[in-house]
Amino acid sequence: MNRLVVAISSSALFDLKESDQVYREEGVAAYARYQIEREDEPLRPGDAFHLVQKLLSINEMLNKPDRVEVILLSRNTADTGLRVFNSIEHHQLPIRRAAFTGGGEPYKYMRPFGCQLFLSTHQQDVVDALNEGMAAASILSGVTSSSESDELRFAFDGDAVLFADHAERVYQEQGLEEFMASEKRAANEPLHGGPFKPFLAALHSLQQEFDPESCPIRTALVTARSAPAHERVVRTLRSWGIRLNESLFLGGMQKSEFLRAYQADVFFDDQAEHCRLASDVVPTGHVPSGVINEEG
Repeated sequence: MNRLVVAISSSALFDLKESDQVYREEGVAAYARYQIEREDEPLRPGDAFHLVQKLLSINEMLNKPDRVEVILLSRNTADTGLRVFNSIEHHQLPIRRAAFTGGGEPYKYMRPFGCQLFLSTHQQDVVDALNEGMAAASILSGVTSSSESDELRFAFDGDAVLFADHAERVYQEQGLEEFMASEKRAANEPLHGGPFKPFLAALHSLQQEFDPESCPIRTALVTARSAPAHERVVRTLRSWGIRLNESLFLGGMQKSEFLRAYQADVFFDDQAEHCRLASDVVPTGHVPSGVINEEG
């Protein structure tokens, strides 16, 4: 069956700040007691909760109960994770599958579950998933989705997110002038796909199941690129057979106000500072991939 499958950590789905503080200050045993004693107290929505709600609502729109699935990948044990599942039931989220790894690496279950994306607040888990060639992002604490619309709006940075980071490496190592010249020379050569290309392709496939005039999913490229470096991007997406609803070529302008105007439900970017600024206005996921995020 053709499905869009998104994995999420318990701390991205729910607000676990208090329990995390217990874990950090008092240790594993105290954390376990804290969760078990409160397992009938529903957790409050976390930073990615409303995104998950909107994703799961697509099934009802299509009258296909399993077209979109959200799977819980958690470092909890099943024992401490019972509060999370009770909270899922309380909030009436149709999430049925989960892996509780007891502190182990959750990303290893992405492929068996068929996940195209992993959203977490645990940076190392995100890095590990990206290193295995799977799309993943660290959800930043900030605003939650302010849009009351049923539309689900994704926004993506280009280089090192949708596309590989070759062009970004040229920019970092040789400067803007050589970057522009290099992209102009290679305008007819499609960029290699980045970590989020498969997820974008899965979203595009899902969009095709709706009437174009009433599709509830919108996608946007929000990139610092400008003309003439835009041409290679346009030709790349065309070669992939993917059309974005909106493309913003900002020429280095700050992205936040554009994301606010677009009313993104989530924005993915590889640069931590861009993510920090964006998280003040829209839910944001940091994608720690590419040259910008290499140590040293």
